[in-house]
Amino acid sequence: MGGERDLGVLLRTLRPRLEAGRYVFVCAEDGASTEAAAAWVREDEGVTLVLHQEDADRRGLAYDLVTARITLRVHSALDAVGLTAAVSGALATEGIACNVVAGYHHDHLFVPADRAQHALRLLQRLSAQQPQR
Repeated sequence: MGGERDLGVLLRTLRPRLEAGRYVFVCAEDGASTEAAAAWVREDEGVTLVLHQEDADRRGLAYDLVTARITLRVHSALDAVGLTAAVSGALATEGIACNVVAGYHHDHLFVPADRAQHALRLLQRLSAQQPQR
């Protein structure tokens, strides 16, 4: 089943949820195990893994930023237009960095861990401000 494409509906029904744990982005050599990764991307320089901080620490992998994961529980279509811009724009107005990873059903926002509660409140407010149709 395809996801929602209407931006107004997407924003009204974001239902952001702060997930447990802390996440980090690490660069590993090509061929590194992706089994424990929440997400991964193969790049020319190596494989970027998004791991729980504890997994990265256990493996001795270096990272620059500790993040929290906010899942947008609305089922957004992969070809929906404007959701990433609206969400990242709302966070940017408050100086909150956001790395978005799109899954098949949901978008996942990785924000600095120390700003996670603020980010969650902003997203809830963004959703509540959308007009009903």
